[in-house]
Amino acid sequence: MKLPSPRGPLSERVVTALRQPPRSHVQLKRTPERDRDDDALTLWILHELHYRGFEDVDERWEWAPALSSVRRHLEEELEARLRVDFDDHLASSGLDDAVRGPSGADGLVEVLLSLIEGHDGPSLADHLLSAGTADHACQLLRQRSVYHLKEADPTAWVVPRITGGAKAALMEIQFDEYGAGRSDRVHQDLFSLGLSASGLSADYGHYVAEARLPVLEQNNAVSLLGLHRRLRGAALGHLAAFEATSSLPSRTLARALRRLGLPEEIAAYYDEHVEADAVHEQLALQEVCAALVADEPHLRADVVFGAWACLELEARTARDLLGLWDDAA
Repeated sequence: MKLPSPRGPLSERVVTALRQPPRSHVQLKRTPERDRDDDALTLWILHELHYRGFEDVDERWEWAPALSSVRRHLEEELEARLRVDFDDHLASSGLDDAVRGPSGADGLVEVLLSLIEGHDGPSLADHLLSAGTADHACQLLRQRSVYHLKEADPTAWVVPRITGGAKAALMEIQFDEYGAGRSDRVHQDLFSLGLSASGLSADYGHYVAEARLPVLEQNNAVSLLGLHRRLRGAALGHLAAFEATSSLPSRTLARALRRLGLPEEIAAYYDEHVEADAVHEQLALQEVCAALVADEPHLRADVVFGAWACLELEARTARDLLGLWDDAA
């Protein structure tokens, strides 16, 4: 993957710097002109230095102090916005006492399930099945590729930060995500095969240039949670919500893709998640999140925050794409 084209003054300065040899004296102060798209792409670029990097960037840039300072500011702003919205949601939903009142894991799974069941975001899968077009499906696949070609990688950062039963259960989920020992069953690669069969590029990061703002913020949030040890509870709450809301939509998406005439390889990717994620849901809720909070009771609210962030950011992406498709109709 090569550096994407900038979207504003901040990403322009970062991209320009990254094309040079690393220098400790480079100054990358943020400009007064702020734009969410510009900020989101900049943060995505800085996070990607910790994943597979860029062909046209010296790998020594990963830990450059100048970049770390910019990344920290952008991460702090993203997290602060999400936490304000989370607090508003808890207050309006009546869940505040259940989240912040009890200590430890008592009732945690029930709170998470209530949060999941009560979230009213629109369904892209239902739209594709009932009224979507092949163009809509391909656009969704391109947007999803920004995450699915590194599926499970952000959660892998959490493994060395937890212990005991939570670690063992998390590794059981991750083992499945990475193919259960079979290179031809790695979920990232199954999605890649589906993209290629659909006539789309399977190159990692290829479609970031057209990634919508909510998609970039989804990806930035999951990287933020995974990369920071203090957010390990939120990272695992995010995982639990992701797994708990994957199985049924995956079944619907597989049906929709077949209805629209897309190749079997991409439908099979979603077939893989129907049964696997139903199992992962229980593991993530009971054996990962509840076990983590039993060991570290102070992480209870963070686990719920991470679950809410997963649901909310997915809802924002769905509303954005459905609005885009309605405007084009």
